[in-house]
Amino acid sequence: MAPSSLPRLQSRRSFHATTIALGVAVLAGFTLLPRLARPFNAMVGKPAPDFMLEAVGPENHGDRVTLSSLRGKAVVLAFWASWCGPCRAEAPSLDRLSRRLADQNVVVLGVNTSDTRPSAQQFAKAARLSYPLVFDADGEVASAYGVSSLPTLVVVDKDGRVAAVRSGLTDEGSLEELALAAR
Repeated sequence: MAPSSLPRLQSRRSFHATTIALGVAVLAGFTLLPRLARPFNAMVGKPAPDFMLEAVGPENHGDRVTLSSLRGKAVVLAFWASWCGPCRAEAPSLDRLSRRLADQNVVVLGVNTSDTRPSAQQFAKAARLSYPLVFDADGEVASAYGVSSLPTLVVVDKDGRVAAVRSGLTDEGSLEELALAAR
C-alpha cells in the first residue's frame, strides 16, 4: 500500500464509524424521545377512583360531591392547598375556564388537600371562585390519584377514565385543550 493512500483509508474508516454512530443515535432518538416528550402517568387511561367529599365553597358548603355524579361530563380535578403559592396563582385561570366551558359539558372541581378546612373556606370566600371546591380531609383522594405535589390537575373524561395528569402550573390554553378533548 502506498503511503499516500493510508490517510484516505483512515478517513473512510472514520466516516463509516461516524455514520454508524449517527444511525444508532437517530434510532435511539426515535425510540426514546416520544416517551420523554409526554410525562408518563400510570393513571392515564384507567378508571378514575370515585370519591365522596364535602363541599367547602360558600355556595355549596356542607354538600357532598361524588365524582360518579359527574359522569357524562369532562371533569378537571384541581388538587390544591391554600398555603400553596402556585395553587393560588392558578385558581383565577381555573375559574375563567370553569365559566367558559360550563355549557360545554366540562366541570372544574377544586380538591383541597394537605390543608385545614378553615383555611380552605377562607381562601374560597376571598377568591370568589365560581367552581365547586371540596375538602380532602385525610388526603385519601389525593393519594388515590397519586398526587405528590401541588398543584396537580387530573382530567377525567366523560366515561370516567383519567385522560391526563399535569403537575405544577398548567397554562390556561393547554388546560382548555385537555378538558375539551375529554368531553
